[in-house]
Amino acid sequence: MVHGFSAYGRLNILNKLASQEWDILVIGGGITGAGIALDASLRGLHVGLVEKADFGSGTSSRSTKLIHGGLRYLKRGELKLVQEVGRERAILHANAPHLVIPVPMLLPIYKGGSYGYWVSSMGLYIYDWLAGVKRKEHRKMLNQREVIKREPLLKKDGLKGGGLYYEYRTDDARLTLDIMKTAVQYGTKAVNYVEVTQFLYRAEQVIGIRVKDWLTGHVTDLYARKIVNAAGPWVDGIRKLDDSLRGKRLKLTKGVHLVVDHSKLPIQQSIYFDTPDGRMVFVIPRGKITYIGTTDTSYNSLVDQPRTTKQDRDYLIHAVNAMFPEVNLSPHDIQSHWAGLRPLIYIEGKNPSELSRKDEIFISNSGLITIAGGKLTGFRKMAEKIVDLVVNQIQSSVGRSLASCSTDKIVISGGERMNKNWKEGLIQRGQNRGINELTVREWIELYGTNILEIYERYDRIPKHTSERSLLAQLQYSIEEEMTMNAVDFLKLRTGWTYFHLSQAETKAECVLQLMADLLKWNTDEKHSQKKAVEQLFKQIHEFPDEVESL
Repeated sequence: MVHGFSAYGRLNILNKLASQEWDILVIGGGITGAGIALDASLRGLHVGLVEKADFGSGTSSRSTKLIHGGLRYLKRGELKLVQEVGRERAILHANAPHLVIPVPMLLPIYKGGSYGYWVSSMGLYIYDWLAGVKRKEHRKMLNQREVIKREPLLKKDGLKGGGLYYEYRTDDARLTLDIMKTAVQYGTKAVNYVEVTQFLYRAEQVIGIRVKDWLTGHVTDLYARKIVNAAGPWVDGIRKLDDSLRGKRLKLTKGVHLVVDHSKLPIQQSIYFDTPDGRMVFVIPRGKITYIGTTDTSYNSLVDQPRTTKQDRDYLIHAVNAMFPEVNLSPHDIQSHWAGLRPLIYIEGKNPSELSRKDEIFISNSGLITIAGGKLTGFRKMAEKIVDLVVNQIQSSVGRSLASCSTDKIVISGGERMNKNWKEGLIQRGQNRGINELTVREWIELYGTNILEIYERYDRIPKHTSERSLLAQLQYSIEEEMTMNAVDFLKLRTGWTYFHLSQAETKAECVLQLMADLLKWNTDEKHSQKKAVEQLFKQIHEFPDEVESL
């Protein structure tokens, strides 16, 4: 159970944040901010965190949902980066086994393509060695016949063979949330829907932040020895508030993913292929759906509302149809989609695909610490660098000894004792309660061993209650995951709008009714929540011609 992360106690947490000076205040509740909060709390620092929307609602829920081993960095000669992300992937798999799952990935090799057969063979061998890949997951080179047997829908013309290797699939929003929950277990005070509006200074050094609570309208001042800007695509906006947006800055690029029914693209394993213009695209099976991505285009529009345009959609459909000639995807086959922004460091003369995914740290004259760039896989090392910096700066003033980084040894909430035997036992416990097996399996993918918390709530609900399992799930989400809005539940807590859109649309009205009762919404709030859900579904079904530029 995660104490101190309940929607019911949210205002108390914000009041606690305002009641004392903290060692570190983190701005941003994505994967980077969550990682910093966890690392800092484990070392003995007093940590506060504010997020202007919901946890993980930005880039950290809109990726390709893979913990990459860094294969494409090998092509660029970034050997150290391949080694680091391979090591980080292994750590994440060990510490969050419910969310980081190895899946086979096929790299088809074509005459004239980006990857030659022998170059690919040697590259994947080096990749296995650098990334420390487990022996059972070592790459296997396939001839043309073996590739076609594995994936008969692939284009045959020019096919020379392929490489089979492993990537690790995840749910990025759930991973972010479970890391945040773990940070809270170790003392972090975190709150969502609280936006920084101003910095507070003494002798030209930043000592605090003024924040607005978007759910109540209240304005509060928070104070800390050190303030870290980990706001992802919004970091430059935060730097502007500090009047320190100089030198290097972000270059935002947009990545889009499409979701289709698995029957429309019935692949047997994930596939990574190159397109005629040199980009690389994934197609990834996930239960009853297959998703496709990603694009990589410059982005100059509103950071809060990246949209999938018709051009984005048609580009990916064309890429899939070129690689799988018998599939004939059309716009009508798209069930859902998402668009996310990559906050890369701008380098003059580089196109979006060439920009490095490395992270950088900026320290302003006021003492504001900003971390920008980076990737999902590298969040733990990014956090370690930031907390090392903070510890070095404040060690003498905190009056207590601080530990070194230990996040490589900490099991993430929900990953405790998670193995095959435990999983089967969890399924059996759910079935013994009469809960639908598909629901139980979905819960295990979302919550890991935290499913036991949902079972406890389920047992307390009267047996003949309508939507008993959904009510138990909502109670857990509100009480243990600070779920404030119906949109956040349908999109980020469950991933339904990404992977089970029909389920989201079917359950939406019931979710609204149950949350209204649980959170005591008044008539105006019920109306507002319903409108937000309707707007979410409307956007999913729309593909604008273009997005207005800033």
